[in-house]
Amino acid sequence: MMKAMRAAAPLLTAMWLSLSLQVHAQEYPSRPIRLVVPWPPGGITDVISRGLGAALSESLGQQIVPDNRPGAAGTLGVSIAAKANPDGYTLLMTDVPSHAISASLYKRLTYNPVKDIEPVALPSRSPLVLVVNPKYGIKTIPQLIDYAKKHSGDFAFASSGPGSITHLTGERFNRTVGIKPLHVPYKGGGPATAALVGGEAGMYFSCISAAIPHIKAGRLTLLGITLPKRSPLYPDTPAVAEAIPGFIMGCNTGFFAPSGTPPKILDRLHTEVMKAVTQPRMKDMLAANAAEPAPYTRAEFKKHVADEVRSWGEVVRASGLKVD
Repeated sequence: MMKAMRAAAPLLTAMWLSLSLQVHAQEYPSRPIRLVVPWPPGGITDVISRGLGAALSESLGQQIVPDNRPGAAGTLGVSIAAKANPDGYTLLMTDVPSHAISASLYKRLTYNPVKDIEPVALPSRSPLVLVVNPKYGIKTIPQLIDYAKKHSGDFAFASSGPGSITHLTGERFNRTVGIKPLHVPYKGGGPATAALVGGEAGMYFSCISAAIPHIKAGRLTLLGITLPKRSPLYPDTPAVAEAIPGFIMGCNTGFFAPSGTPPKILDRLHTEVMKAVTQPRMKDMLAANAAEPAPYTRAEFKKHVADEVRSWGEVVRASGLKVD
């Protein structure tokens, strides 16, 4: 009898866990939810996260609490989310390219970017912009290239961190046009933009949301946009692809959960995120940042992330970059 009970114990435990997860998913959420943002305040990921968090707080009936955890080009915050209890009460918003880049860039990640993080939805897609500090008097991409070639020892480009999309986009641009400015990394898009405005660096591939106020105020000069063609926001500004065919990049802010989160919770979150981006406040916020939601299903977004991991892996390997 005792042997039979011991043999049945694992099955009973599995049934109990399955039942508890189902009940939990049906009641979800019953308490506040932490939303990890692996970047400092001020960048597009932080801005979109806070707007979406406010909308989800209303629709889910529980407070979404942003938790900024910058460092190591976003991997510090992602690691926190990856190791969290997969119960739907710790979620993550980060930019997809940086998340995908980390899979190939870092030798010793404490998590697997594909296996440990579950893609939920892609609420925001927007381009990068190539901006320079006005003190250099640079107005066009050819002028930038000419200046950087003549002042390679004292001209720098900023990034939001080693291996970030802003770093690798800058490296790709530099190699393509044959310039070698000094790389100066910062802990996120906000600090990098502030450094460029302050004259610590000369050029930067910024997410458009962080740069727009400074462009309008004349604190930064806009040279190009990484869209396939010119943006309606700045019709007189060329796409970088006009000078470098195929040079198309974007700041895509994704919504994720720890792997192992119950599918019913993931489905609920996907539904609520996609509802939230249709609300007037969110639509206005996205439009102000030249962003738009991607109408992906969970499966389509998961495929998109896998594709990004593969394509950015090729860029990382071509660059020869590796970070311990």
